[in-house]
Amino acid sequence: MSTTKEIPYKIYLSENEIPTKWYNLRADMKNKPEPLYHPGTHQPMTAEDLKPVFCDELIAQELDDTTPYIEIPEEILHFYKMYRPAPLVRAYYLEEKLGTPAKIYYKFEGNNTSGSHKLNSAVAQAYYAKKQGLKGVTTETGAGQWGTALSMACAFFGLDCKVYMVKVSYEQKPFRREVMRTYGASVTPSPSMETAIGRKILEEFPGTTGSLGCAISEAVEVATSTEGYRYVLGSVLNQVLLHQSVIGLETKTALDKYGIKPDIIIGCAGGGSNLGGLIAPFMGEKLRGEADYRVIAVEPKSCPSFTRGTFAFDFCDTGMICPLAKMYTLGSGFIPSANHAGGLRFHGMSPVLSQLYHDGYMEAVAVEQTSVFEAAEEFARCEGILPAPESSHAIRVAIDEALKCKETGEAKTIVFGLTGTGYFDMVAYEKFHSGEMTDYIPTDEEIAASVAKLPKM
Repeated sequence: MSTTKEIPYKIYLSENEIPTKWYNLRADMKNKPEPLYHPGTHQPMTAEDLKPVFCDELIAQELDDTTPYIEIPEEILHFYKMYRPAPLVRAYYLEEKLGTPAKIYYKFEGNNTSGSHKLNSAVAQAYYAKKQGLKGVTTETGAGQWGTALSMACAFFGLDCKVYMVKVSYEQKPFRREVMRTYGASVTPSPSMETAIGRKILEEFPGTTGSLGCAISEAVEVATSTEGYRYVLGSVLNQVLLHQSVIGLETKTALDKYGIKPDIIIGCAGGGSNLGGLIAPFMGEKLRGEADYRVIAVEPKSCPSFTRGTFAFDFCDTGMICPLAKMYTLGSGFIPSANHAGGLRFHGMSPVLSQLYHDGYMEAVAVEQTSVFEAAEEFARCEGILPAPESSHAIRVAIDEALKCKETGEAKTIVFGLTGTGYFDMVAYEKFHSGEMTDYIPTDEEIAASVAKLPKM
């Protein structure tokens, strides 16, 4: 293969170019996302209502939809410098393999031990918990990337970390589980017999493989009933998208260095942390009328909240004890098929991204997992990185868009988020290679039955 490049294969930023402020996309939204609503009173939740669940400063960030830029504390910046800035990579070899005139770039967030972008918010949330004088935090994790990242951050700040891991992932990804334990976290398969909500779910759905909604319920129950603990979340919430904006800010700085303007920006979408972080500054320009971009969210057909969900208020958890959020949702009781190999297992979507999608600022595509793993394998053979199943959803659509450019002759610039590596996802790769992987797509009847149970607001 040719190695002549007019633009570096990897565009690196210097330490001094790590963003010093997070960008709050909500400040530029004309239609703000609805606030969180109390699960009992169905009234907007105040900071006082949220105090038993979240850390104080994180509550302030969650509720702030007017401040465009929020300073990143020095302690967090110092931690970021252990693995940031992350490279923006030109996929020359993938382009050559596809024979496309398109220019493909990916922002690689897997160059840290957690293997994903999740560490960007984990360190922030652990920092604020420590600053508040808490003993520890509780959380849930699907594929395990968030739990791994949070266990690392908690170890750094000397906090206890209790993780409720979706049962099917706990069983399929033992190495991710053991990394969490290496960093001192306790890891429990969810739903479990440790909590009242876990026991209730197991009684209603015996043998269930679990969901993020189940795990969230357990983590919140433990946090609110244990003195000195708070709950932290790895996606969906406004505060998480705020912290993840470092991805997009770095991406834009790297592109601006070479005068590159993307035509298409693509990200995988489960709860919205990676996609929201990647698109933040670009969407800000779009909202302010300064530039235009085509933004594509990619989700699994087995958990299609954007493409087949309903834009409505719903519980963020299966146990129905968490706040209600207005979002695209499949219903809080929806549990993805156990054969779904990646993360992206949440029944709903970030309220920020849901509002943007509802207002027509972005598109959404759902893809089958066998085609996702075909794209992952093609990417790995060209670019030398084994991608996480989640990231591979974005790879699938990036390849599809590049092939469209091949048909039309258009040399569009495509940017996608490579959220992390797939080295702890080898059971899924094994199933793909052995032909055991199948594409389960929920029926209209299954989704309708789940959506029918949405709360009446």
